[in-house]
Amino acid sequence: MSEDIKSIHEFDFTLICEYFSNLERQGPGSPEITLKALSFVENLTKDSRIADIGCGSGGQTMVLSQQVEGQVTGVDLFPIFIDLFNKNASNLKLEDRVKGVVGSMDDLSFQDEELDLIWSEGAIYNIGFEKGLQEWRRFLKKGAYIAVSEATWFTDERPAEIEEFWQDAYPGIDTIANKVGQMQKAGYVPVASFILPENCWTEYFYKPQVELDEKYLKENEGNKAVEDFIANQRHEAQLYNKYKEYYGYVFFIGKKI
Repeated sequence: MSEDIKSIHEFDFTLICEYFSNLERQGPGSPEITLKALSFVENLTKDSRIADIGCGSGGQTMVLSQQVEGQVTGVDLFPIFIDLFNKNASNLKLEDRVKGVVGSMDDLSFQDEELDLIWSEGAIYNIGFEKGLQEWRRFLKKGAYIAVSEATWFTDERPAEIEEFWQDAYPGIDTIANKVGQMQKAGYVPVASFILPENCWTEYFYKPQVELDEKYLKENEGNKAVEDFIANQRHEAQLYNKYKEYYGYVFFIGKKI
């Protein structure tokens, strides 16, 4: 890690949340990719119970909720995201069956075997891929599905600069084969895994940040913490452009045995 660039772990959660609350998506993804992942999930009905864990402001949840008729609960640790989530649901007239609640993904309030589908785009890293798959499994009915997207290595070897960045940001990052193996070991049949296309990063995640960065810097002129955070985000985007052949997000869909 460059001495001029701080680790993401050094920044205050309030700053991170306020920044990302200005974005439709808090991580790489797209409506098309949400729908592609959903296409591998079977047997959802108007009676289905679905949870989006680490939902953020619900960009992906709203796409999901417009395609399925069941009850959808979004869970996020930060109230700023849940407020936005519920406003988004209301704007789309989905509030009768789509609700966001403040909660921690390592202390969920669902009943055992209550859910037909667990969804989590770019968020399971907060608890850890293996731990999340293992702990959340009990909330799923037998034959129910889990669908998560996760930062993943595409190759067994990669340049030291990007290895160092990700070992700091998320030591749980691993290869696709190892992630699929972890899913199977946790008690799921691996149904599908696929790499998110580049536009999920460039168009839907990094591009909206360009305008936001300028706005944020103007509004917080002289604020060293904000300046350092923006520098961190720009550095991350530069690394992606430089090393995208070595890593990205992968969607993993599994079915509870």
